[in-house]
Amino acid sequence: MAARDDTQAASLRLTTLLAYGLPSLPTTILTFPLFVLLPTFYAQDLGLGLGLVGAVLLGSRIWDAVSDPLVGILSDHINTPWGRRRPWMIAGTPLALISSWFLLVPGEGVGGGYLLGWTIALYIGGTMILIPYNAWGAEISGHYHERARVTSFREIFVLVGGITAAVLVAVLQSDRAEALRITALIVVVTLPISVAIAVRFVPDQPKSLEQRLTFSRARAAVRSNKPFQRLVAAFFLNSLANGFPITLFLLFVQHNLRADDTMLSWILGAYFVMALVSVPFWLVLSKRFGKHRVWTLAMILVCAFFIWVPLLGEGDAWWLLTISLFTGFGLGADLVLPPAMQADVVDLDELRHREKRTGVFFAVWSIALKLSLALAAGIAFPILEWVDFQRVVGDNLPGALLTLAILYAIVPVIFKVAAIALMWRFPLTAAKQAQIRRLIAAKDRRDSAARPVIP
Repeated sequence: MAARDDTQAASLRLTTLLAYGLPSLPTTILTFPLFVLLPTFYAQDLGLGLGLVGAVLLGSRIWDAVSDPLVGILSDHINTPWGRRRPWMIAGTPLALISSWFLLVPGEGVGGGYLLGWTIALYIGGTMILIPYNAWGAEISGHYHERARVTSFREIFVLVGGITAAVLVAVLQSDRAEALRITALIVVVTLPISVAIAVRFVPDQPKSLEQRLTFSRARAAVRSNKPFQRLVAAFFLNSLANGFPITLFLLFVQHNLRADDTMLSWILGAYFVMALVSVPFWLVLSKRFGKHRVWTLAMILVCAFFIWVPLLGEGDAWWLLTISLFTGFGLGADLVLPPAMQADVVDLDELRHREKRTGVFFAVWSIALKLSLALAAGIAFPILEWVDFQRVVGDNLPGALLTLAILYAIVPVIFKVAAIALMWRFPLTAAKQAQIRRLIAAKDRRDSAARPVIP
């Protein structure tokens, strides 16, 4: 069968896009407390300390350096009657459910080993779901702009999940333990349902060519793809920039601004709602000016407003809410455009090597995201402990509060500026990606014509 030229691909059906995006809802409802509530809960409420929690969260990511590429390679190469991506999501769901319950609903007297063990277990289950899931999204369409549409549906559910988690925090206010318990209950119910819907209604492409299963070939593929290296470096820096505010948000709002939990929830809600509202805007803009240029514009917007945050102090929570409206608007581009660009750079590898190794590239992408978020906690918490940051509001000296403000806002701006510099002249445009897809289609047609016809 001749290959189809995806450069002129038709729009995907709405039901397909909705079914594909749905699993992002429970995974985000789970992810939000993991990075916003869980570190503070274990460090302060359970008394493990900022330094230990930061070290555990960073150390738990070491396993991802093995598990993420392994799952990516296997999901690329192992074909089943149900496809390549679906079986991994189905297998990872029970592990994610069990580990998330024990992690979010711990008993009394737990220590660092408990946190480390169940965090690693959750990361393994999450890897089995999310690496194939993200690679799957990149394969649904080969069209430059249609890929942005696929990621937009996925990230819309991400934002709805974030808003849901923020509302949950608002309702329960200061009871972090209850917020985590209800989060676990929601995930236990919704994750298997959403995965089942995606598996039922989203097509899963089989592998097209016989491929050799080796880590060395996967590593060589990443090393030879210069646009991918540039993109993933920018994504890592931007994710690290986002990781510091995510990790330190509760501490900054409570200690520096002296705001209550109701205002905290208003700020979070405004941030995610504006990101949700902004998605159509960034999609339209990316069609006009290109995904990489629009992403850099969004990062510049975020820096222009977030740079003023260290000037805020007690009673200035409303100013942070105002700033969050603009930075949340920029978040929409952060969520939608880089993954769509990731799918484009994978096409370059397919053209050069005649292999579909989407899972491998998304595994590296996943490691960059996870490592950036873990590094944020692994760097910020020990520094705060070093400056003698106190967990009781009102007990901190001005130097400790200034350190928190710098880590929360100045450090992220520095990392975003570095990401902007990498992406400003990114070489893979819509025209070049369309040319790559045409060349892939032409090679597929030649390969198909060269195959002998078996009577």
